Amino acid sequence: MSKQNNVSIPDLGDFSDVEVIEVLVAVGDSVSAEDGIITLETDKATMDVPAPMDGTIASLSVAVGDTVNSGDIIAVLEQGSDAHSAPAADEPATDTPSEDDGDTVIRQVDAVATADSAQTVPDLGDFSDVEVIDVLVNVGDVIAVDDGLVTLETDKATMDVPSTAAGTITDVKVSVGDRVNIGDTLAIIAATLTADAAPVATAPPANEPDAPTAPHTEQAPVDPATATAPKPPTQIVEPTIDEAGFSTAHASPSVRRLARELGVNLARVKGTGRKGRISADDVKAWVKQTLAGHGSAGAGTGAPLPATPVVDFGAFGPIREEKLSRIQKISGPRLQASWINLPHVTQHDLADITELEARRQLLKGPAKDKGISLTPLAFIVRAVVRALAEFPTFASSLSADGSALVMKEYCHIGFAADTPNGLMVPVIRDADKLDVYEVAGELATLSKAAREGKLKLDQMQGAVFTISSLGGIGGTAFTPIVNAPEVAILGVSRSSMQPVWNGESFDPRLLLPLSLSYDHRVIDGAAAVRFTTRLGELLGDVAGLLEAQP
Repeated sequence: MSKQNNVSIPDLGDFSDVEVIEVLVAVGDSVSAEDGIITLETDKATMDVPAPMDGTIASLSVAVGDTVNSGDIIAVLEQGSDAHSAPAADEPATDTPSEDDGDTVIRQVDAVATADSAQTVPDLGDFSDVEVIDVLVNVGDVIAVDDGLVTLETDKATMDVPSTAAGTITDVKVSVGDRVNIGDTLAIIAATLTADAAPVATAPPANEPDAPTAPHTEQAPVDPATATAPKPPTQIVEPTIDEAGFSTAHASPSVRRLARELGVNLARVKGTGRKGRISADDVKAWVKQTLAGHGSAGAGTGAPLPATPVVDFGAFGPIREEKLSRIQKISGPRLQASWINLPHVTQHDLADITELEARRQLLKGPAKDKGISLTPLAFIVRAVVRALAEFPTFASSLSADGSALVMKEYCHIGFAADTPNGLMVPVIRDADKLDVYEVAGELATLSKAAREGKLKLDQMQGAVFTISSLGGIGGTAFTPIVNAPEVAILGVSRSSMQPVWNGESFDPRLLLPLSLSYDHRVIDGAAAVRFTTRLGELLGDVAGLLEAQP
């Protein structure tokens, strides 16, 4: 006798009434554990809802355009009886109601609880294919709500994914080195049941030896479409994937996995779905078009970059290797993608901060007594915020198709923080609503969290402009790389006392070197000069920088 399991929507966090944008299966389809059932879309990302186990789709409860919430039933999954009939004699409590039409809920208490307790990757914002660097639980472990399951690492921070339920770990779906996306299942938790339900809850795990565990790790791309997707010949060299564009492409996680497996740059694929969404068929069509071009990048992608020479350095003397940090290995391709895809230009200028520094020295002591470290960067952030209000293009982003500018009505400022694990970019949210003392407080708090590896996702996202200050180290000028999809970044070097002609004689003035790198597709040279000139004027207006914000 077959048995049926309800497939429900996992925990969606703060989201509600989430739209179904694609139904990936039909009634009668056979699916494996982790195959996508439907695709949901929030205002931040798309995610697939996976099947919790192998089986056949017996019924579907949703259609494209419906909205769902955590716990809603979306399908019924039917399993065969070959692996479950023998133990039935040992389970009189569950056999009795099995002939009733409502036996699904009664017999499958554990299956439904397991589906509801599937621990998934939470909202990762703009990040995708995030690496698992530590698995904190094992099968059989008893955990509580908020206990860590795995540790993930992006190019900006490491973070633990906490459990949303208490219970016993019955399955771990990932291992160290795997890459995960929003909605991917990390582990299965058997929730603690009441005493009268315990006999029902303890039986099913023994009845389900066919549930895939380890094989799933070896078959990460589980989208059935990958089985028939055409593979590019090995002699075809595809261009380096634009990670920034890939992360913003409108596609579901299963389509992203398919694209990565085939080496397809989603940033260059035109979606034919609703709101320009990229489907698996769009990815396959792009591959066919590329093959038809005899290995050219196709569709205007351009030729692949020439490879750098491989040198046997050991032939010239003793050598040793030092491994890159995980953050360096992740951030490197992103920086390269930004440098290759954005036409960078850097405008260098000097700002007179003589009065600013004199005033800061007077205020630094009283501020320290209040627990505030009043650094020059706090004043620079305030000046940048005022400059962006006058030059909003510098806080914009180019639309995905390059036909428009996205103008932002908020002002979150990123700043580069030097940490033991590499460069990180925390974000001061609503910096335009903070006075210089509040900015200084945010700088201290976020810098400390960055050094300790405790930055949260919302503390690293949404910046409209980034400041990279090397003034505490040295240097006279440099060329910072734009943090795409931003269009500009300000580099700050060490200030120095220099003679400035006042019309009659030379005065000693403290000058601060500014290096503004910008995307020349959006900003031209004249605008860049006006921006740095105005920024210099604002840095000289100490009273304006010290004004309290509403």
